[in-house]
Amino acid sequence: MLYRENGQFKTSYRADQQIFPIRQDRVLMVFLLAFAFLAVPAMASDYLLSGVVIPFLILSLAAIGLNILVGYCGQISLGSGAFMAVGAYAAWNFGVRFPEMPLLVQILLGGFFSMLVGVIFGIPSLRIRGLYLAVATLAAQFFVDWTFLRIPFFTNYSSSGSVSVPPLTFFGLDVQTPAQKYLFILLLVVIIALLAKNLVRSAIGREWMAIRDMDVAASVIGIRPMYAKLSAFAVSSFIIGVSGVLWGYLHLGSWEPLAFDLNRSFQLLFMVIIGGLGSIVGSFYGAAFIVLIPILLNRIPAMMGIPIGVDTAAHIEHMVFGALIVFFLIAEPHGLARLWSIAKEKLRIWPFPH
Repeated sequence: MLYRENGQFKTSYRADQQIFPIRQDRVLMVFLLAFAFLAVPAMASDYLLSGVVIPFLILSLAAIGLNILVGYCGQISLGSGAFMAVGAYAAWNFGVRFPEMPLLVQILLGGFFSMLVGVIFGIPSLRIRGLYLAVATLAAQFFVDWTFLRIPFFTNYSSSGSVSVPPLTFFGLDVQTPAQKYLFILLLVVIIALLAKNLVRSAIGREWMAIRDMDVAASVIGIRPMYAKLSAFAVSSFIIGVSGVLWGYLHLGSWEPLAFDLNRSFQLLFMVIIGGLGSIVGSFYGAAFIVLIPILLNRIPAMMGIPIGVDTAAHIEHMVFGALIVFFLIAEPHGLARLWSIAKEKLRIWPFPH
């Protein structure tokens, strides 16, 4: 009875096409945002913010970027870690060579150069698809790893190959403590997620989905595959590049090229698949699953008093984690977002049967 839209009449196209057309959804979203901006930084410990919440937000942003490409446009990619690395190193190089450059400009420049690299490696999508496209984007991962390992200019001639970020400020405000970093990241994630949601609901978003469903039919009705695919690569790589800057600047603080290796690309792809292809909110579900499940698997034996070695715990974590991924893919191929959608549909007609 609490989740009904009875009596909520729409009197304009603007009201009918808003992101949350049901009043309960809008109230819930306002409550969640208020809780995230006000309650979480006040109540959460530094460990919870640094070790759980901040990685969750940054990986959610990266998953949104990958979901635009894979879920909405249907172009498989295994180069997400490379695009994160390009964004992080580009922003860091601008920050080192131009110390007075504002933090926000560094982040946007990191996303811009990641977008350029993404478009370059997205060009093969005009002629190939499926597994062959995955291999082509995989080449980006190996190329970027080699570039940052072998060309010392990108690491400012660091002998160890690792780079460190200086103290950060945003319009004169320090971004040093976990709470400050959390609020800064949360603000960016909310803005980019809102822009991404509106973008996939616009004309270009419909072109992406048409290409995903049947590219030949889409070209027949006047959609340009080259423009649609390359624009998807551009937007996706930009968002992933921004997440790479946040991951290096605000989560790691110092990093080396292995921080953005192939495992990171697979991790993001698993987030999109588990959370739900073609769903912005599913990107958050997938990131929560990937971040929280390993923590819970490590905590459960300790809470039960079972002595387990570190190496054994790591093996058990990988086994259980893989089994859970397979289970979710079999039980609900459309991801956790679909389960949430089904739950909302049942709430709308409860207590009456289907």
